[in-house]
Amino acid sequence: MMRKRKQIAEINVVPYIDVMLVLLIIFMVTAPLLTQGVQISLPKVNSKVIPASPVEPLVVSLDKKGLIYLDIGQKANEPIKIQTLVNRVVAVLRYQPATKVFLKADAKVSYGKVIEIMASLQVAGVNDVGMITDPYIGSN
Repeated sequence: MMRKRKQIAEINVVPYIDVMLVLLIIFMVTAPLLTQGVQISLPKVNSKVIPASPVEPLVVSLDKKGLIYLDIGQKANEPIKIQTLVNRVVAVLRYQPATKVFLKADAKVSYGKVIEIMASLQVAGVNDVGMITDPYIGSN
C-alpha cells in the first residue's frame, strides 16, 4: 500500500529577514549622505508651504559670497556663472516646460545679486520664480 505524502505549504522567511536587515542598515548609513548641498543661511519669514508638484523643481542657490549653484547635473555643488545658469535652465525648460524654479538665497547676500539672478532666470524663460525661506517660529 502506497501512502500519499502531504505537501508542505510553508515558506522559509529567514533569508528574507536577513536581506531586509542588510538593506535597512545600508539605507540608514547612506541617507545622511544624500542631504548634501550648499550651506545657506535662509531668511526666516512667515510663509505658506509650497504644494508638491509631479515635476521636480529646479533650485538655484545663492550663497553669502554671491556664488551661484544649480541643483542639477553631476557637479551640483560647484559654483556656476550666470550664463551657464541661463543655458541650463533653458535646456531644462525646453524638455519640461512645467518645471518650477525656486531661488534659495542667503540672508546676507545683497539684494542686487538676487535681482540679477531673477532677471537672468526671466531671460531663460522662467515666468514665475519662487523664493525659499526658513519658517519663522515665534511671535512678532
